[in-house]
Amino acid sequence: MVFGQVVIGPPGSGKTTYCNGMSQFLSLIGRKVAVINLDPANDALPYECAVNIEDLIKLSDVMMEHSLGPNGDHYLLFDFPGQVELFFLHSNAKNFIMKLIKKLNLRLTAVHLVDAHLCSDPGKYISALLLSLSTMLHLELPHINVLSKIDLIGSYGKLAFNLDFYTDVQNLSYLQHHLDQDPRASKYRKLTKEICEVIEDYSLVDFATLDIQDKESVGNLVKLIDKSNGYIFAGIEASAVEFSKIAVRPVDWDYYRVAAVQEKYLKDDENFDYDNN
Repeated sequence: MVFGQVVIGPPGSGKTTYCNGMSQFLSLIGRKVAVINLDPANDALPYECAVNIEDLIKLSDVMMEHSLGPNGDHYLLFDFPGQVELFFLHSNAKNFIMKLIKKLNLRLTAVHLVDAHLCSDPGKYISALLLSLSTMLHLELPHINVLSKIDLIGSYGKLAFNLDFYTDVQNLSYLQHHLDQDPRASKYRKLTKEICEVIEDYSLVDFATLDIQDKESVGNLVKLIDKSNGYIFAGIEASAVEFSKIAVRPVDWDYYRVAAVQEKYLKDDENFDYDNN
């Protein structure tokens, strides 16, 4: 059984940088990592590729040649292109991933990166929520949404709310006031309201945060991914009760991703209020 991540997200969300940093971190903690680049536009890769789509070769053959299959004991990172329609509209990418899962007995988690600067624009944030939800429903994989480049969030301008509003996707009606201040968005008020209701009705979307340069931040994200794709159970011989105990074990993530992240990356003099909306 091989574990790994399907790294997706819009252009500029930091997918290649993520794969580079994540592969280094996983190597440091003792995992054999193989990065598969599936983006033909990646012509200046910062990481060493086990498989590169530019070589136009058959992925399954290379994986067997380099012992990356079920007996190879590698952790796989798939660096996908940034065309978002591949993951919420078209079926080709999904079919490709499902074939790999079945043929090579893979356990994959989709890691969907969204640039944290979208939180500073209510309209763009709602668009990111809709994209995240659509992608989750389309791919049908264990899925983690990530606000990437969180270390730069303080440079994008003052946020309307505390960080946990955006990570936990709280009551989206609070955003309506801020959207109404934008004359470009006012004519779409009804559409925006209905989109927010759809997102809240599904109640599936939330976000982890990531500073790829910070080992603690990467480590906390790895804990979430390991739980979602089952890596934490690998090699464990235990009863269903013991597995359940492992599954519900806290990962010390909630506090880190909200309070500590906000304290570290947002200015102390920023005042957030929900009452003026």
